[in-house]
Amino acid sequence: MPRLFRYRKPSLKTLFGVTRVKKQVKKAIGITAVERPFRAPGNFKRRLLRKTGYYSEPMKFFRFIGRIFKK
Repeated sequence: MPRLFRYRKPSLKTLFGVTRVKKQVKKAIGITAVERPFRAPGNFKRRLLRKTGYYSEPMKFFRFIGRIFKK
């Protein structure tokens, strides 16, 4: 069951299934294995942020409040 409130709203491509089809085609062709080393820096950064609590509920809340008062 989908959640009523999301951290981020999905893009139109995600809603229409374009993203899923692109991922399936890339995986079938084998491009994913070739691109894997180029994704390493982004994966490392995301892993580091996750370990330091950047994606925790309180931090998400503080960033949300910051966006509200930024405008």
